[in-house]
Amino acid sequence: MDFPTPLIPATLVKRYKRFLADCQLADGTEVTAHCANPGSMMGLATPGSRIWLEPNDDPKKKLKYGWRLVEHDTGHFTGVDTSLPNRMLKAALMAGDVPELVAPMVRAEVKYGQNSRVDFLLTGAGPDTYVEVKSVTLSREPGIAEFPDSVTARGTKHMADLAEMTRFGHRAVIFYLVQRTDARAVTIAGDIDPTYADAVRSALEAGVEPLAYACRITPGGVTLGKRLPFTPPWA
Repeated sequence: MDFPTPLIPATLVKRYKRFLADCQLADGTEVTAHCANPGSMMGLATPGSRIWLEPNDDPKKKLKYGWRLVEHDTGHFTGVDTSLPNRMLKAALMAGDVPELVAPMVRAEVKYGQNSRVDFLLTGAGPDTYVEVKSVTLSREPGIAEFPDSVTARGTKHMADLAEMTRFGHRAVIFYLVQRTDARAVTIAGDIDPTYADAVRSALEAGVEPLAYACRITPGGVTLGKRLPFTPPWA
């Protein structure tokens, strides 16, 4: 999945109000970019970091740049746009590129559970499959990606909704999409949100299936990578 507009490098000055970031372009110009990430972005918003922005000339948008990537000193990349995983995964599901999730029909944002909308509902091949997607960007130990990076009441609710689907005889999957090129495995950050960790454990015991996949990330685009091992702290 290519970026619609070629990205340009910049230096992060500061991130603030969650959705705004002041950045310095290569020529010294300072601009404000939209940050499509409501999380804490722990470890990703350090002033002075090398980042990549997507320019736009859309007259409907107040900000002319969107923050898309962090480039680490190691040369690895992290994607910070939390809207991208669903779009990328939808394309992969439609193309049948996720062998664990192949079905004739893929629908997005379908109502289910307690006033929720599931990211994807797969039907037409065996039991209905409910798939919730989580964007994973946190890493506090080399090679280990963690979710969440902040308390997520919404994520906890999703785990309960998925568990309920298994009790109705459906298949339910929690899909951790790791927007980091340096990750070798995925785990749960139980110290950050113990309630979410408990919800995940209960959901897995109820039959919810965990899936974790990496991303291939460059300033040119982001595509689905290989499956990663999911190793919760209680395993």
